[in-house]
Amino acid sequence: MIIDTHAHIFPDAIAEKAARSISNFYGIPMAADGRLSTLLRIEKAAGVDRVLICSAATTAGQTAHINDYTAQTVAQHPGFLYGMGAMHQDTLDKGSEVERIRSLGLKGVKIHPDIQGVAMNDRRFDELYEALSQLDMPLLCHTGDSRYHNSNPPEFLDVLNRFPRLKVIGAHLGCWSNWAQGVDLLKGRDQVWVDCSSSLYALSPDQARHIIRDYGADRVLFGSDYPMWDAGEERKRLDALGLTPDEMDKILGLNAQALLGIT
Repeated sequence: MIIDTHAHIFPDAIAEKAARSISNFYGIPMAADGRLSTLLRIEKAAGVDRVLICSAATTAGQTAHINDYTAQTVAQHPGFLYGMGAMHQDTLDKGSEVERIRSLGLKGVKIHPDIQGVAMNDRRFDELYEALSQLDMPLLCHTGDSRYHNSNPPEFLDVLNRFPRLKVIGAHLGCWSNWAQGVDLLKGRDQVWVDCSSSLYALSPDQARHIIRDYGADRVLFGSDYPMWDAGEERKRLDALGLTPDEMDKILGLNAQALLGIT
């Protein structure tokens, strides 16, 4: 089973605008337009069996609407789409919203500190992290950006130390644009998984293989970061690393099945 654990979708009315915004934020051209229909076509062409979709809330008022939209979209594609909820730092009563996210059938919560303009260890997120810890639901967090100080290893480590039961998936191999610092400080931690989305394009096969093996293949998840990248192309990049069949099976699906309960 192949599971793409990191994909973003947007309602058709705003999808192209949202994709352009992401492109402008990172200075990277998008592979696709952010529409659900395009995601379904690309993922199925790539032989992907399951997709975990998510979005970031850039205002508190978006939180419930995004969670409803994600849950409704997942319900329309049972057995193929799964979802992560969203949370903004200023959302009120985060604990209740996390319980509602679980009741909607979503697997955890995604935040993007840089786009949300907040450090991941900001105390406004404490209620979220405590609720996720209590319910044994994982956090998917964008991690790393040399332009900011929101989700780099120091902020990441502070969250791990203050919430020792919180499971965290550090997107982009734990520290986008500064991968070596991420693996040096985060490897060997039982709370931490990473996905390889938006990373393999920037690393040599040797670099990527060493990073994955430093974390351990049982701690790495496959992700495309649609609409930034095409899942088929990301699979080819992963194939080029020369990992063992056992390592590939874990990264492509087994780890996500175990961590997220995807069947």
